[in-house]
Amino acid sequence: MAPATYLLGVDLGGTNIVVGAMPDDGTAMHGVHSEPTHAEDGADGVTARIVRMIEQTIEATVAETGITRAQFRGVGIGAPGPLDLDTGVVLITPNLGWVNYPLRDRVSAAVGLPAALDNDANCATLGEWWIGAARGARHVIGLTIGTGIGGGLILDGAVYHGASGIAGELGHTSIETNGRRCNCGNYGCLEAYASGPAIATRAREALGGGEASLLPALVDGDLSRITAQTVYQAAEQGDLVARQVVRDTAQFLGTGIANLLNIFNPEVVVIAGGVTQAGAALFEPLRAEVRRRAFKPAVDACRIVPGELPGTAGVAGAIANFVARHP
Repeated sequence: MAPATYLLGVDLGGTNIVVGAMPDDGTAMHGVHSEPTHAEDGADGVTARIVRMIEQTIEATVAETGITRAQFRGVGIGAPGPLDLDTGVVLITPNLGWVNYPLRDRVSAAVGLPAALDNDANCATLGEWWIGAARGARHVIGLTIGTGIGGGLILDGAVYHGASGIAGELGHTSIETNGRRCNCGNYGCLEAYASGPAIATRAREALGGGEASLLPALVDGDLSRITAQTVYQAAEQGDLVARQVVRDTAQFLGTGIANLLNIFNPEVVVIAGGVTQAGAALFEPLRAEVRRRAFKPAVDACRIVPGELPGTAGVAGAIANFVARHP
C-alpha cells in the first residue's frame, strides 16, 4: 500500500496566520500553530513568515507521525481577496494593503511544493463543509468574522467563485445606503458594522454618552484597548452597554443573513470567528432577526450555526481546496 500523503494548509488573516497539516483524507490535524500577521512588514515580510511557519509545521508533523518530508505533496493557502485564482495573485486586500502580489508562486517556490490559492473565507466555509458544522449539506453559506467579514458560498456541493473569482465577498454587501465608511472605500458595508474592529468602535462610541459600564475597567481606562472580545466579556458579566452592542451586532448580521437566505436558499449558514464567543447572546437575536426579515420557507430550510472548527476551519479548507485542484 502506498504511504499516506499529507497536505499543508495556510490561513492568512489580517490579524493572525495559522498553519497546519493533514493527511489528504482529513482525518487528523497536525503541527498547528498561529502567529500574528504583522501586516506592517509588507507582503514580502508576511510571506517570509508564512514560509517559516510551513517549515515548522513540516518538522512538527514529521515528529508527531513519523512520516517523511517526501510525503508532503502540496500547500493550500487561504488569503483575503479579491484574488486572481488562475494566476494565484492577491489583487487587493483592504486589511493588509497588498496589491497584485503573487502569493501562491512565492510560497510554492520557497518551500519546493505546488500550491493552490483561494479566498480565506471560501476556505473556512469549505473546511466546515468538509469536516465541520456543514457536513452533508449541498448548499452552504459561510461567514467569517474577524478583522473583516469574509464569506463563502457552496452551491450544489461546490465552491461558487462567480465570473471573475470574487463571489462571496459578503462582508461588502450594503446594509445602510449612507452608512459608515468601510475599509474597501464603500459606505454601509456589513463589515463596517459587525467586524471585530467595528464592534469595538461601536462600543467606544456607546461609552461617549457617559453610561455606567464595566468596559473601561476591563481595559484599565484605556478605551483604545477595547476589542470585540472585551465587549463579549462585559456582556457575559451583565454590562448593559456591552449587551446592547451585541444585540445591535446581531441585528446587523441578521439583516445581512436574511438577504442571503432570500437569494441563495441555503441549508446551513455557518458563522465562524471570534464573534461566536458571544454565544446565545448573539445567536438568539440574530436568528430572530433573520426570521423577521427572510421568507419563511427559506428560514424553515436553514440552520444558522457556529462553526465547529475554531481556529482551524481555514486551514482545513485550504487543504480541501488543494485536493480539489490537484486530485
